[in-house]
Formats: sequence, structure tokens, C-alpha cells
Amino acid sequence: MTESATRTELEPRVAEEDQELRYVARQPILDRHGRVYGYELLFRSGRVAEYCGEGDLATRTMLDNSMMFGMTKLTGGPPAFVNCTLESLTESLVEVLPPAMTVLEVLETLEPTAELVGACRKLKTQGFRIALDDFVWKPGIERLLEVADFVKVDLLLTGREARHALLQRLQPYTVTLVAEKVETLEEYEEARSEGFSLFQGYYFCRPALLEKKEFPANKLAQVEILRDLHEEPMDLRKVSGLVERDPAIAYRLLRLVNSAAYTMQQEVRSIESALIAVGEKTFRRIATLAIATALSSGKTTEILRMAFLRARFCELGARLTWCDATEQYLLGLFSLLPALLGVPMAEAIEALPLRREICEALLGAKNGQRYLLCWIEASERGDWPQCDMLAEARQLPREQLIRCANEAAAWADATLRTAL
Repeated sequence: MTESATRTELEPRVAEEDQELRYVARQPILDRHGRVYGYELLFRSGRVAEYCGEGDLATRTMLDNSMMFGMTKLTGGPPAFVNCTLESLTESLVEVLPPAMTVLEVLETLEPTAELVGACRKLKTQGFRIALDDFVWKPGIERLLEVADFVKVDLLLTGREARHALLQRLQPYTVTLVAEKVETLEEYEEARSEGFSLFQGYYFCRPALLEKKEFPANKLAQVEILRDLHEEPMDLRKVSGLVERDPAIAYRLLRLVNSAAYTMQQEVRSIESALIAVGEKTFRRIATLAIATALSSGKTTEILRMAFLRARFCELGARLTWCDATEQYLLGLFSLLPALLGVPMAEAIEALPLRREICEALLGAKNGQRYLLCWIEASERGDWPQCDMLAEARQLPREQLIRCANEAAAWADATLRTAL
């Protein structure tokens, strides 16, 4: 693969300018087995500073983006949960979306009027599913519950006793319970025991760490391979031998090398020939991907997708910050090591030959190496004002950051399909 094949065109492309100047974030909704059930989509036009609570504008932007990008491209296949205002529901604006792939979220601010209930019933007949967002009990809500498929409950806004009472009142209705703002494994386990079936939040990125326990032997060996992989110069024979002794990594590596994602002109059948065929730089990247995939075995694939997205975004954005692209790629990829390994970050990076500034960035220091990672983390949360603040602080072009994020998301989805 040539360097030009991996390079992103950061210059404006007139034909695609409108769609690329828009923030797009998707927050995963997982089932009880940690699999992605769907995504809540969050949009904002890059030309608008903030929505300032203007829900109709937000929803219109969502509809426009969904048509422009395509729902399948935005979610990779799972259904999309999209926030809907009264106007979008009652004036049939949402009918431009694909019903089979769309769950319409009725905002908590909407009153259960006859007009709203009638609109939801009509949309249900067309194949849409209905979710009640940030659900609280209020007069007349029963009419909406009769047509709802999902009820989303914000764990931050409801205590244990309040949720218990709420769930008791919901028992007569055939709805799937979705726990929102699930940020820790403890919260996930509590919500699971309460009867919730779906979970939204980044609890899977905050695992119960293996404090005062031995580092898992097989994962330690894989991290040691990572260490040797990024030595300068790389010992070709040593690295090839180490990878060959780990079947899981060797399999994933050769599968990646032989995939269309790396546009190889010839098939390779050994680790050493793979390294020679693609060159050290490309080999290091795809070997790192293979090892990250192996490390994530048994974890939700969403962690790995997020790690790939962060890595690619930081790599693409490196030229905007005058940072080293390879280091930025590793920074993004390794930012989720605690979730992948189940150990604290400080312990996870001990075996890696990273510069002090990169290690400090991984440990949370807000240094110059961490700006891109901070930006993509804010984007994952849909915190657009924070994205803008970070871009302005370093005088980074917002439009180019958005382009990098959109390309990184597409690359992460494609890579994940290849790697697993």
C-alpha cells in the first residue's frame, strides 16, 4: 500500500462541502450481552455555533444529515434512535427516514396530546418504532405508552426508589426498557437487575480494573509484542517470530494484510513476507490493529471500534497540529487500553516504549499531544461547544476536524468488519 493510498485530502472538496461541515456523533445502545443494538444519532451543522435549545432546527438538521449521509452509513447497519420534535412527527417530516432502521424518540418535553398520539400511531403503521425519551410519569402518558416500543430512563435523574416505582407502573405495558447515562459497570449491573434490557452510556469503557492482580499472561505477551513492534529500528526477524507464536494475532494480521482495505497486489502467506510486502510503516499499523483486536477478545466490539476511530482521527489530524502522525495514531488507539486490558492505564503503558509526553497524555495530562484526543472524546459525547472551544484554543480549522472525524468513523467501521 502506498502512502498516497492512506492520505486524507484535507483540502475543501466543493461537491461534498455541505455534508462534511456537519458534526455527527453516535452513541451506542448495547444489549444485555454487550452487543450493539443501535445508536442514538446526534447532529449539528458546523456553521451553527450552538442550537441553544432550538429543537426544531436540531431535528431538521438531523433529517437533512440522514438523507445526505444515508442511515446505513451512519450506523453501519443497526437501527438509529433519533430525537424528534412535535413538528417533525405531526407534519410527517420524519417520513423521509427508512422506517425499518429508525426509532423515533419522542422528547420528554412533549405533551401526550391527541395530535401527538395520532401521529405516532400513523408512523407505527408505516414501520417506525417509537421511544419515549427521558421518561417520567405525567398525566395522559398512558396513551403514548400504548404505542411506544421503548422507554428510556435517565439513571442520573432517577434514584433507585424512584426507578422502582416507575418500573412498577410500566409493568402492564409491552415496552423495552432502555437505561440511559450508564457510566460504570456498577450502574450497568444495577440497571440490569432492575429489568432493563438495553443500556446507553460508556460503562464498557470504565471496567472494574484488576487492581493488585497479575497482568493476564497472554495479554502481557501481546503488549510486549507491541513494544518490540515500535522499536527503532524494528528487528524484523524477532518481531516476525513473536507474532508467529501467537496464532490469534498471526491470523488477524494476515487477514488484514490480505484484505481489500490494504489493496495488496499479491497475497502473503507468512508474517515475514507480509512485513516485506507492505513495508515497515504499514506493517506496524496493521500489526497493531491485529493485536488490539486480539486484546479485545471477550469485550464488546464497540470498544475496539472506538479505539480504531480515535486512532485514525488522531493520525489524520496530526498534520493540523504539527504532531507526529504515528504517535498520534498510537495515542488514540491506546486511549482505551484500560477497557481492553482490564488494568489501570499506568500499568498498561509500562511495557510500551512511548515518549514521556505521550504517556502523560494517556494518563490524562492536557498537554499539546492530547488536543486531538480531547476533541474526539468531546465529539463522542456530542459536546459540540467543547469541540469548538478546543479548536479555537489551538486555532485548528473546525471544518477539517469534522472531515477527519467523518473519515475516521467510516474507516473504523470498515476496519472492524475486516479485523474480526
